[in-house]
Amino acid sequence: MVVSGAHDRDRAPGGPPAGEGHRGPSIAVALGSGGARGLSHILVLEALDELGLRPTAMAGASIGAFFAAAYASGIPAREIRHVVTATLRNKGEVMRRLLAARVGRIADLFGGLGNPVLIDAERFIEGFMPDLVPEDFDQLAIPLQVVATDYWGRCERMFEHGPIRPAVAASLAIPGLMRPVVHAGHTLVDGGAVNPLPFDVLRTRAQVVVAVDITGGHGAETKGVPSPFDAMFATLQIMASSIVGEKLKAGAPDILIRPNVHDFRVLEFFRATAILKASEPVKDEVKRRLEAVLG
Repeated sequence: MVVSGAHDRDRAPGGPPAGEGHRGPSIAVALGSGGARGLSHILVLEALDELGLRPTAMAGASIGAFFAAAYASGIPAREIRHVVTATLRNKGEVMRRLLAARVGRIADLFGGLGNPVLIDAERFIEGFMPDLVPEDFDQLAIPLQVVATDYWGRCERMFEHGPIRPAVAASLAIPGLMRPVVHAGHTLVDGGAVNPLPFDVLRTRAQVVVAVDITGGHGAETKGVPSPFDAMFATLQIMASSIVGEKLKAGAPDILIRPNVHDFRVLEFFRATAILKASEPVKDEVKRRLEAVLG
């Protein structure tokens, strides 16, 4: 996923230059895990741009880390939408990039040695992360925290300094689909396994914390036996939703946004147009709720 063009790091994404515009309370934004449902994050970011608001900090898990990294780089949300939709319309090119990132072999399936569709998360990021995302966290226009899961440590690992791409790759490394990432001395997997909506890390970073939850719901299907593949990913979402539910009991963010994307499966990225259309009403909700809080 390649983005080219001018890039002004002193300018808020799609909004006024840094230090100008809104003078109200500061805001921080957390984007959660949820696979293809995460395309709805783009609509939330578009609402911020249209209000002329620039977050003072961001945090993300899994697909949320991907879009948070792009936005924190200074890429306007509308441009992110354009690149994503243009990329996903070209299914052949997407499959070419996925095959280039594949580490599993068909022979492994018959030998019982592994997953023939296993993806190298770091190669995946190299193939799809916008070129305008800098190499290092400290070069971002907006401070960013990316959550991953330490496989052997059985705990959360948060990254906010050093190289961005391996941290985002680790946060995206869904077990069974992507190979774990070895980074900063740790073996890491999907951040959604421990903190699928990392709004808690932003509490001291801004006066108003906005969190976008895409973990819940199962659409219209409520009966029958799911396929093994669907069951694996849906179970991960159930676990993530349970974690978010417990976190909310301990203390909710100032604004919790839940886009209407429960009808979409984790890997339905080629339904991008439908996901974005279903998410469109969230823009007005974000604007309304932010305007009520910020005055």
